[in-house]
Amino acid sequence: MLDDMRGRSVSPVFVGREQELEALAESFDEARKGKVTAVLLGGEAGVGKTRLVQRFTERCAADGAHVLFGGCVELSTEGLAYAPFTAALRQLVREQGPATVAGLLPEGAQRDLARLLPEFGEPIGDGETDTGRARLFEQFLTLLERLADSRPTILVIEDIHWADRSSRDLIAFLSRNLHIPQVLMVMTYRSDDLHRQHPLRPVLAELGRVHGVHRLDLPRLSRDEVAQQMTGILGKVPEYGSVRNVYERSEGIPLFVEALLECGVDCSFPDSMQDLILGSVERLPEETQRVLRIAAAGGIRVGHALLAAVSGLSDVELESALRPAIAGNVLQVADSRAYVFRHSLIREAVHDELLPGEHQRLHARFAEEISKDRTLVPPGRAPVELAHHWYGARNDLWALISAWEAARKSFKAFAYTEAVPLLERVLMLWDRVPDAAERIGADHTAVLERAAEAANAGGEVDKGMKFVKAALSQLDETREPGRVAQLIVRRAGFKMNKGQMGVIEDLRHALRLVPEDSLDRAEVLTTLSRHLMLRGEIAEASEVVAEGLRLAREHGDRCLEADLLMNLALGHSLNGELESTIAVNEQALEIGHEERSGRIITRAIGNNIDALIDLGREEEAIRLSEQGWKIAKEYGRLRGSGLFVMNNWAEALESIGRWDESIELVDAALSHGPHLRTRYALLRVRADIALARGEMQLVESLLSEIGVLKDRAEDFVQDITSNARLHIGWHLLRGEPDAALTVAERVLALPRQSSKAMLGWRLLALLRIVCDGAEGTEPDRAAAVRAHAAEVAAELSVIGPVVEAYRLSYIGDFDGAAAGWERLKRPHNQAKALFRAAAAAARAGDREGAAARLKPALPLAQALRATPLVEEIETLLRRVGGTQQGQESSELLTPRELEVLRLVTQGRTNRDIAAELFISAKTVSVHVSNILAKLGVTTRGEAAAAAHRLSLIS
Repeated sequence: MLDDMRGRSVSPVFVGREQELEALAESFDEARKGKVTAVLLGGEAGVGKTRLVQRFTERCAADGAHVLFGGCVELSTEGLAYAPFTAALRQLVREQGPATVAGLLPEGAQRDLARLLPEFGEPIGDGETDTGRARLFEQFLTLLERLADSRPTILVIEDIHWADRSSRDLIAFLSRNLHIPQVLMVMTYRSDDLHRQHPLRPVLAELGRVHGVHRLDLPRLSRDEVAQQMTGILGKVPEYGSVRNVYERSEGIPLFVEALLECGVDCSFPDSMQDLILGSVERLPEETQRVLRIAAAGGIRVGHALLAAVSGLSDVELESALRPAIAGNVLQVADSRAYVFRHSLIREAVHDELLPGEHQRLHARFAEEISKDRTLVPPGRAPVELAHHWYGARNDLWALISAWEAARKSFKAFAYTEAVPLLERVLMLWDRVPDAAERIGADHTAVLERAAEAANAGGEVDKGMKFVKAALSQLDETREPGRVAQLIVRRAGFKMNKGQMGVIEDLRHALRLVPEDSLDRAEVLTTLSRHLMLRGEIAEASEVVAEGLRLAREHGDRCLEADLLMNLALGHSLNGELESTIAVNEQALEIGHEERSGRIITRAIGNNIDALIDLGREEEAIRLSEQGWKIAKEYGRLRGSGLFVMNNWAEALESIGRWDESIELVDAALSHGPHLRTRYALLRVRADIALARGEMQLVESLLSEIGVLKDRAEDFVQDITSNARLHIGWHLLRGEPDAALTVAERVLALPRQSSKAMLGWRLLALLRIVCDGAEGTEPDRAAAVRAHAAEVAAELSVIGPVVEAYRLSYIGDFDGAAAGWERLKRPHNQAKALFRAAAAAARAGDREGAAARLKPALPLAQALRATPLVEEIETLLRRVGGTQQGQESSELLTPRELEVLRLVTQGRTNRDIAAELFISAKTVSVHVSNILAKLGVTTRGEAAAAAHRLSLIS
C-alpha cells in the first residue's frame, strides 16, 4: 500500500538527464586522474538536482566509490557554521568510528575537528584566531586526501546557496587545493535564487576561474521527457492533451509535474505554484497538516524526539500523524530518527502559510524544548538553533542571550564571519533589554570589541573599522587607556589592510596610553617597531625593538620576544646586513620551535628565504621554501605565512630564470586568496616576468591592480621601491625614456633608500639605463638624476655578491657584472649585462668585441623567451655585422648587405647607415654599389622595390 502511494507522485523511472550524467561521469573520471576537483551543478528550484546527484552517486558507489553527503540549510545564514562539512564528518564517524577517522590525520589534528564534532574530544585552546581557522581548513583537506588513498571519494554538498560564509570559504579552499587523484566535490545550488547581491555569486565567479572546477547547468525537461515522467508516475502512457497541459503548466520542472499529477490530471490548475505545491499537503488529514506546520518551523530536517516534544504528541501519536505525509512523499525518513521534507520548496510553502502569531508560538516552542534538553538537536547545534528560534519568537531577551552564546560558539569553531551577524543582532537588541550587560556578562563596548575581532579574523575590514570606531566613541582614554590602546592598534591594522595612511600616528598614540613597563606596552612596541622598519626608519625602530625586548623578557612572553627579534632582523635586511638577518631570524625560529608557534616558525623561515635570495644562495632558498611550505601546511598557516613563503619561493625561481615554475607558484598562491599586501607582492613577481617577456597587456593589467600606474600612496620602503622599479620598466618597454626619468626623479626624492640587494641597488642599476636612454633628449635632467643616484649609492652598504653585481652594472662595468651574474646563475641579468657591454664596445668601434658578447647573450635570452631583450640583441648583432645561430641569409646578398638594404628601404642616407652600423660612410657606399649590382637595378628606390618583391627583408 505504501509503495503504491509513493508511486503516484514520484516516477520510479529516471527520466532524461543522460547528457548531464555523462558529464558528471566524465568529471569523475578526470578527478580520478587528479585533473578535476569540483563540479558546480546549478538549476532552478524543483528542476531535479538532488535526483540527478543521487543517480550519479548510486552508480559511483556501485563501482566502489565512497560518497559523503552534506547539505546546507537556511539556518546556515544565521550562524550555523560548516553545516555541510559537519554532516559529512558525522557520516564518516558513523561509518568508521572517531578513532579510525582520527588515524587518518596527523597527530593531534583531531582536536581541530573537535570544533565541528565533540566525538573528537576537546578543541585546541588556540588564541591565534587566523591560525586555528586555517589549520581547520588544512585538516579537512588532509582528511579528504587520506580517504582518497584507499578508494575514490565523492563529497556532495547540496544547496550551497544557503551556505554560511565559513562553509563558502572552505568550499573555495578545497576547490582550489584538491589536486590529488580520486577526489571529487559535487555542489548544487539554486540558480534562480542568486539575486545580484547574493553572497554565493562572487564565490561562483571565483571558482569559475579555477582550473579543475566545472560548471554544469541542469535545464528543464523537454515535452517528451515530461511525457516519460508522467508515464512513470501514472503507470501508463498519458493522453497527448494531458501531456500538453502538464508540460505547459509545469514548464518542464519535475517537481511541478509531480504536484500537478497529485491533484489529478483532469483537475483545474491552481493560480500559483505555491498553491500547487501545497495541494499535496492540503489533501492530507488535518492533524497531519498541523504537525507538518510545526515541522516546517523547525527547518528542512527535524528530529523525531524534538518534533514530539514541540507538538506534545506521544511517539505513537506522532507516527500516526506523519504516516500519511510519508506515504504521500511530502516527508521522508532520514537517518538518526529524523524527518526531512522531500523538497525545500515544500517546506517553504508550508512555512509561508503560518500566521504571524502561529509563527512566533512555534519558534518559541522549539526554543523552549531545546533549552530544556539540548540533546534534542545534533551535538554542537543547540546555540545557533536557540538563537534562530528565540529570534523567530520575537523574544528580545532570550534572542540576545542566545545570539551572544552562538557567537561564542562560532568563535570556538573559527567561524568568525558567522559570529559577526550574531553580534550585530546582540547590538541591535541591546536597547530592548534593560539589563543586557548583566545578562551576558559583557558591556556594550565589549560586544563591539568582540565584533571587531571577528571582523578582523574574517577579513571584513570595513565592518571591523565601523565596530572599532563605535567602541572608541564609548570609551574615555583617561579611564581605560589600555582598552583604548588595544582598539587603536586594531584600527591601525585595518588602516594598513585598506592601504590608508596614518598607521604610525595611531600606534604612537596607543603607546602613550599604555603603562610603562607593562606587557601591553611591549605589544604596542612590537607592532610599532615593525611598521617603522617597513617605512625605513630603522634607527628609531631599533630603539623601539630594544625597549620591547626588555619588556617581553621581563614578563616572560617568548612569542612576543620572537616577534621583536624578527622585526630587528627586518631592519638588518633593509640595511643589507644579511648574515645578521639570518642569525637573528634563527634565534626567533628557535623560540618558535620551543613554543610550538606555527606563526613564528613560518614567518622566520619566510624571512630567511628572502635573505638567502639577496645573498645569491637561491638553491638553498628553494630548499628552505619547500620545507617552509610543508611546515605552513602542518601548522595550518597556509593562507598566512605559507603564502609569504610561496611568494619568496617564486622570487627565488624568478631570479635564476626558472620563470615558468615561478609563474605556476604565483598562480597557485593567488588561488588561495591571499591578503592584499601578499597579493600585491605576488603580482609584482609576475609583473617582473611579464616585463621581461614584453607582455604589454598583462603588464598594464598587473600594474593597474597594484596601483603602480595610479601612483597610489605607499608607506613601506619595499613597496615604494618595487613599484617605482616596475613603473620605470613599463615606461622603458613602451619606449618612453623621458617618462621613466620622471619616475626616477620622484623615487630619488624620497628620504630613505634601502641597501637591500633586491631594492636599493637593483633600482640604482635600472636608473643607469634610464639616464643612458634619456641623455639624448633630456641631458640636464639625466645628469641631475645621475648625480642624485651617486649620492644615494655613497650611503648604501655593499655586502654580498648580488649587491656587488648590481653595483657593477650601476657604475657601468658591464663585463664585470656579467661575470658576477654568471657565477650567481642568473641568466637574465647576465644576458642584459652582456648586451650593455656589447653596446659600449660597439660605440667604441669594437665590433668584434660587441659580437663576441652578444653571441652568448642571445641563447640565454631566447631560452627565457625574453622577447624585448632578444630583439635588442639581434638588432645590435646585425648592426655590428655579427651572425646569429640559425640565421637565414639570402643566397643573393650577404648578411651585412641585407642589413644595409634594410636601412636603405627606410630611406636612410649613407651617413645614417654608417652611424647605425658602426662602419664608415665609404664602406656603406661600397655595400650599396654591390647591392645595386646584384639586384640588377640602378637606383636606391629600385633596390627598395626589389627587396620587397623578392622578400629579402621582413
